[in-house]
Amino acid sequence: MNDFSHFDTNGNAVMVDVSDKENTKREAAAQGRIFVGKEVYQKIKTKQVEKGDVLSVARIAGIMGAKQTSSLIPMCHVLLIHKCSVNFEMREEDYSIRAVCTVKTTGKTGVEMEALTGVQIALLTIYDMCKAVSKSMSMGDIHLLEKSGGKSGPFRYVSDNMPETEGSSGKD
Repeated sequence: MNDFSHFDTNGNAVMVDVSDKENTKREAAAQGRIFVGKEVYQKIKTKQVEKGDVLSVARIAGIMGAKQTSSLIPMCHVLLIHKCSVNFEMREEDYSIRAVCTVKTTGKTGVEMEALTGVQIALLTIYDMCKAVSKSMSMGDIHLLEKSGGKSGPFRYVSDNMPETEGSSGKD
């Protein structure tokens, strides 16, 4: 077993011990898209969804989701998040909305899971607020865009699904 396994020598699930790791600045960004269709897209764009300003609520929900990651994913460490942002890009060509969540901290473990959680909660919120208009929405293209800090070094997603990495120990 390595020191970064979620299992002890008896095969029991455990949280990874990061107490001996150095604090470093860490940042991660993740993205996802929701395909909403023309009617929902126009209602979001013109702020005519009955439940309110969809993207403003989804932004807040994404930030809240990032902050709650350790409560949702069993082995994630509780992190002090220094900055979290969720931004949206409306794409009329395919009636989709791209969400990007960026999270920053200084600590002993990375914020990739927080960025991914933030994106997914933002997308789920868009679905929830618009499902009365149409339930024919789908989410996808969810992945880590980039991360920095930590022992494994920087990572940047490349569109052909082949990641560029500097260092790939997986010990973040």
